[in-house]
Amino acid sequence: MKIALVGLAHPYKGGSAQHTTALAHRLAAAGHQVTLQSWRAHYPRLLYSGDLTLSDPEQKPEVELFPDTAWSLGWLRPHGWWRTGRRLARRADVIVLAIFTPFQVPAYLALARAAHVTGRRVVALCHNVLPHERHRIDLPLMRAMLRAADVLVVHSAREAALAASIASTPAEIAALPLHLPHARHARASHRPADDADDARPYNRLLFFGMVRPYKGLDVLLRALAEVRPIVSLTVAGQIWAGKDELLRLIGHLKLADRVQLNDGYVAAGDVPSLFASVDALVLPYRSATASQNALIGLQFGIPVVATRAGAIADPLVDGVNGLLCEPGNAADLARAINRLYEPGMLPRLRRGVHPPETTRDWEEYIATMEKAISGPGG
Repeated sequence: MKIALVGLAHPYKGGSAQHTTALAHRLAAAGHQVTLQSWRAHYPRLLYSGDLTLSDPEQKPEVELFPDTAWSLGWLRPHGWWRTGRRLARRADVIVLAIFTPFQVPAYLALARAAHVTGRRVVALCHNVLPHERHRIDLPLMRAMLRAADVLVVHSAREAALAASIASTPAEIAALPLHLPHARHARASHRPADDADDARPYNRLLFFGMVRPYKGLDVLLRALAEVRPIVSLTVAGQIWAGKDELLRLIGHLKLADRVQLNDGYVAAGDVPSLFASVDALVLPYRSATASQNALIGLQFGIPVVATRAGAIADPLVDGVNGLLCEPGNAADLARAINRLYEPGMLPRLRRGVHPPETTRDWEEYIATMEKAISGPGG
């Protein structure tokens, strides 16, 4: 099958670009002829003033660059959207649109219409059916996008139900596999599993990834102020917005000496040492679709404390490889962290942590993608 995959790629950084590039490689390895169409300008500064790309575009990609990659799309170049869509339709049997934000939809609608004019199939790979932090325009944009696709691929049953409430387009469910390159040899950099019973706790937790309101860092800070014994926190990730508010909250809660706030993108090479110096990863999300972060924590051999938000807790079993709590509830999160430091709990959880079955997970993911790509009778 000839597939045109549209999404972010190097020099964009983070999970979006990593997943799209890894998917291109995996589809090609499965025998498909793949082209990857990326963006040359994805966001206006009005929406996000941070740096979404690597500071040096010549820097080595975090995931090996896919050989057949083009960078033609730009939010300021709507006149090129249709032309790009026609070019992709001439080269491919199916167009796969990797959707991370409604802001992509106007360009993607043009690509989808160009594909349909030439009889090509359109697959919408929805990482978020609707964004966590919503605006009034998000629902009509995503409704139009879902209706323009022949089939959807989503990452959880909850997302499939949400999509069904918006449009009648059929959906396939594929659990998101681990795609981050730095997790490949993760356990070797952490405490040896055999020494888990003897290892003393670091009394330090980790919040990892881009800081956005829906991820609940403020809830974690409030919980941390109530936790006994005294536990510290490393926050490692680029702050999307609200840094001043977070600093004020840290000061108000008298946590300045316990919270290390590292505002900035964490390069792949720096991740192993980060996870090797903490007792657990904490995911205090208010809402979630699917996330790599729980899988990353398990891959690095540490337990995960997470809320029961969306599919984020799917890899976790409470009291076995992590601890679960209710989203948006600082008191319940504090209870879970206190439980983490009860005598014997950390060694028990470490023994229950096993790395994800990445090869199997990717095989299942590609099989679902192929089902969506082929269509009825494919």
